[in-house]
Amino acid sequence: MSTTAAPTRQVARDHGTTPADVLVVFGITGDLAKVMTFRSLYRLEQRGLLDVPVIGVAVDDWSIDKLRKHALDSIEACGEKLEQSVCDAFCAGLSYVQGNFDDASTYTRLTEALKGLNVKFPTFYLEVPPSLFATVVAGLSGAELVAHGERVVVEKPFGHDLQSARALAVDLHKYIAEPQLYRIDHFLGKMGLEEILYLRFANSMLEPVWNRNHLACVQITMAESFGVEDRGRFYDPVGAVRDVVVNHLLQLLAAAAMEPPAGSDPETLKDSKQAVFRAMDNADPSRYIRGQYDGYLDIDGVAPDSTTETFAAMRLEVENWRWAGVPWFIRTGKHLPVTQTELRLIFKHPPRVQFIQMGRRRPQPSQIVFRIDPGTGIRMLLDAHRADQGGPALIELDMEFAEEGGEGDTPYEVLLHAALIGDSTHFTRQDMVEETWRIVTPLLNRSFIASI
Repeated sequence: MSTTAAPTRQVARDHGTTPADVLVVFGITGDLAKVMTFRSLYRLEQRGLLDVPVIGVAVDDWSIDKLRKHALDSIEACGEKLEQSVCDAFCAGLSYVQGNFDDASTYTRLTEALKGLNVKFPTFYLEVPPSLFATVVAGLSGAELVAHGERVVVEKPFGHDLQSARALAVDLHKYIAEPQLYRIDHFLGKMGLEEILYLRFANSMLEPVWNRNHLACVQITMAESFGVEDRGRFYDPVGAVRDVVVNHLLQLLAAAAMEPPAGSDPETLKDSKQAVFRAMDNADPSRYIRGQYDGYLDIDGVAPDSTTETFAAMRLEVENWRWAGVPWFIRTGKHLPVTQTELRLIFKHPPRVQFIQMGRRRPQPSQIVFRIDPGTGIRMLLDAHRADQGGPALIELDMEFAEEGGEGDTPYEVLLHAALIGDSTHFTRQDMVEETWRIVTPLLNRSFIASI
């Protein structure tokens, strides 16, 4: 049963697209701000899109000068070339409130800071552990800072299983309605997802073959050539399924499998994705493989007898008229030969071409590959007669989006700007969170691990 609060639709209509006039970042002195947030806000400032002040809230006893220096150092460490005029504008709009998140006086000081800036509709971004979400939202509610539809942005994970995801929603819905809650998942801001949707639905050569009549299978791969490194304490209680499958890769599956949305508003788009999840059975453990790369147990923070998976592969089914009988293969892992995220459509095997002798070779299945990361693009693999091969062989038609229109904005640029203007398209909904947890639940309690 969904935990969505009853009055959510009214709040969404009244305040969903109200632009924020300030961004309040809880946990602004933490690692996520250091490696992602400051850089993204700087780039928004550079593009003229950060037209609101930023208030940081954290427990550290920092001066505003220390915060500003930390922000600029972080931006430069991320590889950005600093421009003085942009730095000046960004720092001028940055202020700081110090205090504990469970102390009511922190929210009193925040209220005074907001009044001092003469702002009326803040957006709150919680870069804090999920265990503190309810604490912060309760504090905001007590100060009457979320009483008028103000948006609250939270970072994944959204629970560690179905039960905890529902419990987290119950805790948050005590204070805010569902449309106020923006669940940020950086993968949903990546360039490539929107390109897949547009290419699929805008081209009559693609959409008619995007179904069970023509496709043998669909493969989604998220491979990483690196390991857990210094994130052992975070990763070991989580594993590959909780880290990337239940969110990133199932969202990619939904984008590839959904029916064309009947409208352009965010809720209609989410409804189309949710219909895919509801058409999926629970994952079958007998069609699931998990493994662990050599050396994982030696990482600091990893239990010496850990059975946490660093590799996972599974077969899923979408039981509707478009996809019945087409297997969806999902795989992800660390310490693999390459770093690449892709969606691959493999078409059914064509019959032999009788007039080509060449040992009566059967043509290979055609493929369409959408690359999401690290570069974005599309590749088509077709069987063709090649002079250099002395006969038929696969050819590749390859295009990089960077060469045809340029690379898009970074994921956090997309998502933070969307939260500021009230565009919830790239943020997942509670009923979708619950369905994805439901799908992977049978895989969460497996103890067997294979070394890879």
